[in-house]
Amino acid sequence: MIPDLFAVMAPILAGAGLGFTWIRLGHPFPVDFVTRLVFNIGTPALVIASLTGADIDAGSFGRTMLATALVMILMGGATFAMARLLKQDWRVLLAPMMYPNTGNMGLPVVLYAFGSAGFAFGITVMVTVSLFQFTIGAIFASTGSPLKTLLRTPTVYAILIALFLLLTDTGLPLWLANSVDLISGFTVPLMLITLGVSLASIKVKNLKTGIGFSLLRIPIAALLAWGIGTLLNLPPLALSILILQMCMPVAVFNYLFAQRAKREPEYVASLVFCSTLLALFYLPILLAILM
Repeated sequence: MIPDLFAVMAPILAGAGLGFTWIRLGHPFPVDFVTRLVFNIGTPALVIASLTGADIDAGSFGRTMLATALVMILMGGATFAMARLLKQDWRVLLAPMMYPNTGNMGLPVVLYAFGSAGFAFGITVMVTVSLFQFTIGAIFASTGSPLKTLLRTPTVYAILIALFLLLTDTGLPLWLANSVDLISGFTVPLMLITLGVSLASIKVKNLKTGIGFSLLRIPIAALLAWGIGTLLNLPPLALSILILQMCMPVAVFNYLFAQRAKREPEYVASLVFCSTLLALFYLPILLAILM
């Protein structure tokens, strides 16, 4: 079991470590360009390539999206209790509670732990979280009209295309399928490298609070994901991946949103950093239970 777990975590550590080391050595990294590339081109290609080629029925896909949405809503409700416990403004904690790092950390872990069969469910959870984050998250970060944000998000259109192909059992032409597969290939490595770059760039001041938040959030997310997934009768593989994805560390994008909204970004940075650091310890334990 230990060699299997190390095989899952090693690529994650290698990719993120590369980005972290690159910045610490003083080399430049175009974070804005890479982020736009990943979210506007890489992620949509990854969604289409993964979902259209996956052995997943429409019912399981829909229930997984619904389960993810319900878990996030309940996590949002739990924010008020967490805010009282930590004596913090609920608006600061809402996004870190609701939006785990299902993308540039969650997807690689799912891929290496569960293979291509599980990766489709990992993508399903990730795109659901992204839809919430770039609509509801945009409202709280005061970034403009959530409808415009949604319409300008390429991943939304990728989901619609993938759903159409999935429901109609239609395949892409070979030349297009190969092109999409090629483009999607750079997404996961760039996600991991950017994660390392982001962590190296974050200044952390409150380690104690960040660790305390993570130790409280993880069991709440796991229990809610297990309860909702069981209630909706998710397939065992989908249930395991829902639990794993919702227990991921706080997404780096929460820090960027906090910066934009000027809502205690340094505090949110501590939550991102500490939760990611703790993930190196609790994810192997969680994987040992779920795999």
